[in-house]
Amino acid sequence: MAILLTACSALGLETNQRPAVLETPGRVYVLPIREEIMPPLVYLVRRGVKEAMEQGATLLIVDMNTPGGRVDTCREIISILGQFKGDTATYVNRDAFSAGAFIAVATKRIYMAPESVIGAAAPVIMNPGGDGIAQIPETFEKKMNSAIRAMVRATAEKNGYNVAVIEAMIDKDKGLVLSNVVDGVTNVHTIARPGEILTLTNTEAEREYGHPPRPLLSSGTVATLDDLIEKLGYPRSARVDIKPTGAERLAFWINTISPILLMIGVVGLYIEFKTPGFGLPGILGITAFVLYFFGGYVAGFSGPEWIIVFLVGLALVLLELFVFTGTFALGVIGALLMLLSIVMALVDVYPATPPPARDGGWPVLPSLPSLAPGAFDRSLVVLTTAMLGVAVSIFLLRKFLPRTVVYQQMVSTAASGAQTVAAQEKRRSVLVGATGVAISNLRPGGKAQFGDEILDVITEGDLLPKGSKVKILGFSATEAIVRAEQE
Repeated sequence: MAILLTACSALGLETNQRPAVLETPGRVYVLPIREEIMPPLVYLVRRGVKEAMEQGATLLIVDMNTPGGRVDTCREIISILGQFKGDTATYVNRDAFSAGAFIAVATKRIYMAPESVIGAAAPVIMNPGGDGIAQIPETFEKKMNSAIRAMVRATAEKNGYNVAVIEAMIDKDKGLVLSNVVDGVTNVHTIARPGEILTLTNTEAEREYGHPPRPLLSSGTVATLDDLIEKLGYPRSARVDIKPTGAERLAFWINTISPILLMIGVVGLYIEFKTPGFGLPGILGITAFVLYFFGGYVAGFSGPEWIIVFLVGLALVLLELFVFTGTFALGVIGALLMLLSIVMALVDVYPATPPPARDGGWPVLPSLPSLAPGAFDRSLVVLTTAMLGVAVSIFLLRKFLPRTVVYQQMVSTAASGAQTVAAQEKRRSVLVGATGVAISNLRPGGKAQFGDEILDVITEGDLLPKGSKVKILGFSATEAIVRAEQE
């Protein structure tokens, strides 16, 4: 059941002064919001804002034509726009209903095209399947209105908009009455009566009220985006239009299943380490990790650096397992690097703000990258969900997989490529009771050597140091169960 805002608007009070023409051309980025405000749009906005920040853009314009959309998506987009520290404006290029109006309030100025409309931002609930609007219970409606008003009020106050205008767009019981002075006479105007949701045309939104008079919401009507760029004082700036791609929608679906991908990746590699050779589990695990990192990269969360960190961590773990057995430190460092990269792959990091120019003296050090509010929330939820799934999956695999035909097929060929299941069982029966030496710390798992053969072993729970004498009690899956053997 998706919560939608049926109409959108954000009214503001701003002086309609034309900025001075810039001495330095700079860059103007145009960010399109020309569809329903749904989760994939967040990826487009994030990409556009980060690119504008990286390129040192001086102005970001939201080119808007939307019927509205989801409250949670609107909140995310408002948070992302707040990361851009330069000049911002919204150009209502026809309609700004529902969440679109709230997003407009997140910019410093609003301009409108001729015959455009903004407003009507009361919340509604869609029926399951999207077949119409459901009736909202009165108590729930009041709670929703209160939460939405709080969210938008903070944004409106920050950018200098009239909060009363914004609330009249959300709450039909509010109404809106303003006054102005003409030839020394105070005139009272009922902009919206109680029971009406406020919606404004471009001419209504730019009318002036108050003492001193200021525009109701819009700073002016302009015919085109190019006219707006010139009006804002950036006529010589390079214009960059952010183009929507299918990748945003793909990244949304990949990140929706990111806990499952992470779970498949870990379980796949676990099975691969527990079986001889390299086969389907390893391929599935690697593919799942590739998709996981690809989703974070396309979504605009992380760069390729975290993929490199993950590969370095994996390499250290492999060195610990197969080359420097018993080193322990390599495995721990590798595991920590892999964990760090998995978390950071979905953390929303924003480019550093370029240092201000200085005449003479020491140069100003550049700022560090910034994190969005709640930047780690998504990663921690994904990681926690995936690890719970991994724990359950490994428990079930250890309990039931050795009894399956699939497992027998996986282990029927050893590293030499010639050993059958029957031969392997015979070899294991011979090894039961054999004594050997732990060649790594057993915590409780590790490796031990029995004659010329090195085996994966696990104790009954004891932690044994490297060099301890151990005795094989039996086998579980691919591990020998051992206990300490007295000297």
